[in-house]
Amino acid sequence: MQQFDVLIVGGGMAGATAAVSIKKQIPNCRIAVVEAFAPKAQSHPSFDERCIALAEQSVDYLSQLNLFNKTWPFAEPILKVNVSDRGHFGKAAITPQEYQVDALGYVVEVNPYGQFLHQQLQSQDISLFCPAKVTSLVQHLDYVEVTLDSDEAVKLRAKLLVVADGAQSPTRELLNLEFDSFPYEQGALIANVKVSPEHQGQAFERFTSQGPIALLPMSEGRFSVAWCMNQSALEEVLTLDDSQFLTRLQQEFGYRGGLFEAVGTRSRYPLVHGRISSVVHHRVVVIGNAAHAIHPIAGQGFNLGMRDIQCLVTQLEATELDSWGCHGFTQAYKVARDQDIGRVMTLTDGLVRLFSNESRSIAFGRSCGLMMISLFPNLKMPLARQLMGRVQ
Repeated sequence: MQQFDVLIVGGGMAGATAAVSIKKQIPNCRIAVVEAFAPKAQSHPSFDERCIALAEQSVDYLSQLNLFNKTWPFAEPILKVNVSDRGHFGKAAITPQEYQVDALGYVVEVNPYGQFLHQQLQSQDISLFCPAKVTSLVQHLDYVEVTLDSDEAVKLRAKLLVVADGAQSPTRELLNLEFDSFPYEQGALIANVKVSPEHQGQAFERFTSQGPIALLPMSEGRFSVAWCMNQSALEEVLTLDDSQFLTRLQQEFGYRGGLFEAVGTRSRYPLVHGRISSVVHHRVVVIGNAAHAIHPIAGQGFNLGMRDIQCLVTQLEATELDSWGCHGFTQAYKVARDQDIGRVMTLTDGLVRLFSNESRSIAFGRSCGLMMISLFPNLKMPLARQLMGRVQ
């Protein structure tokens, strides 16, 4: 039986970041990570790499821990965000200069960043069980015990179990924690496109009659595209060849981002709004996509998980080691996170519904709102702070 202070189930973006963050800030604690899938072999970032948007606050936190470097070739700064409503007059722009920061955030390619995080896991004194899955879980008064699916049926014990195994979390099911969710009528098409002239660090959020189109700046003059549309339109667009797809995207988005010249592999993702019934259980904390699923309209998904991690580390630092995972510990975490999670989920769902409504009066109101945001900095501030992750 191996004993740990913190056991993290899930070694993806959220789980690996949580493990390394805790270890760097509390070096004497014993941490184990259980991950079901071995990381991909190292390779040069391909044309088809998926990306995440790191808000300015997330970048600041990770940089302090040497878990982010602004000079990485697979990280691109967001130097301007353009918001517009296709067919209507309203538009707004947000720049870092307005808020005395170098960038509003960074777009990071998932594969090389994931490789970096796993290198960090291996360089720290962290026990990594990979590939391995949790087959059973028992909560005792003073610890949680899990059994892994190895030949020896390895058993691990920890004062605190952190569930970070993603949106389809098997561990959440073992704990019988409900995940209240509903699917949106739209799905998302994800692809990377080459653009000319280069984007100069600009990001775009363009609302169209089919759904929002987000363009995030990537390395090598590419945009990461998240194009939301109803399921029938998504089926059709996926059947187009590359030339037809680029023409359709150009027609829907326009030319503000430049001329789309080439596209990588296209993927589809379901869009879901969901939240776990409780982010805590007896000696258990649930973080990241295992705890909440939101629409990508505002690019807040991973950053919400980053604030889960920061809150967890703060709670661990403020608590005696023997009390990690106790009732008072988990309830304090719950109180600290519920408001932020609720606010972001309400905001993103509200934006989806507001910009999916084609009523003329609502469309006129949207345009007026965007124009007012553009004209009056005090009205822009809440949106900008949310974008940068400065929500406190």
